[in-house]
Amino acid sequence: MPTDMMPMDLVPIVLALALAGLAIGFLAGLFGVGGGAVSVPVFFEVFRATGSPETIAMPMAVGTSLAIIVPTAISASLQHARKGTVEGRVLRLWALPILLGVVAGSAIASIAAPAVFQGVFAAVALLLSVRMLTGGAGWRLSDDLPSGPVLSGYGAVIGLLSSLMGIGGGALSTMALTLHGRPIHVAVSTSAGVGILIAVPGTIGYAVAGWGAPGLPPGSIGFVSLLAVAIPLPASLLATRLGVSVGHALSREALTRLFGAFLLLVGLRFAVAVIPGLGG
Repeated sequence: MPTDMMPMDLVPIVLALALAGLAIGFLAGLFGVGGGAVSVPVFFEVFRATGSPETIAMPMAVGTSLAIIVPTAISASLQHARKGTVEGRVLRLWALPILLGVVAGSAIASIAAPAVFQGVFAAVALLLSVRMLTGGAGWRLSDDLPSGPVLSGYGAVIGLLSSLMGIGGGALSTMALTLHGRPIHVAVSTSAGVGILIAVPGTIGYAVAGWGAPGLPPGSIGFVSLLAVAIPLPASLLATRLGVSVGHALSREALTRLFGAFLLLVGLRFAVAVIPGLGG
């Protein structure tokens, strides 16, 4: 941050980062998602407020958001694992396919319109959210997970779409798992681990991509600000515990409907972004 800023000028910035940390952690614990919809806009405005041009502020916001997801998702995964609701086999099968999907998505993003993939996700999310909010557990493709190769393919698709759409993958993996008969608590818990699989290579990628770029804020490694991670991280880790506790205290029906409401909001966000005249 610029050295000429007065201490009082930093108060609203620190408060904004702390509030973002609370939201990121709570969402990670409750729904197994990264909270990028909250953190990226906040980080973007913080970097702009502290003097970074938009060409630097946006990649810094995404890279820093991915970086804070890593410890938050690890904390959420460990707490869910203690409650016995994480499917470790799924995460092991998805580790390499998700990485390959993220790499492929980064390459495709340079030649394909992200709006196409965002539109598909919005349609699926909105349809599934309506079903969840009206009392159902969501449509099912089967009562159990598919075999190893097919399940690995799901991981590749989740990594690919996450990279193309700029999301952490938790919503995608939770939808995939519930469509194959996994209870919502298991799906959410396992999806917290997916955040790690996507955020780690994503953070490294943004750090490398921004290495040596001119105009980076102090305390940055490429497009990742260590200072902007350190300020909200304690709040994020604290809220993660609360999110996990709340999620496991809720009934299956209540958590399903809450996740349906979350999908509705996320689906509407992407729909607004891709429909001409609505996204600005």
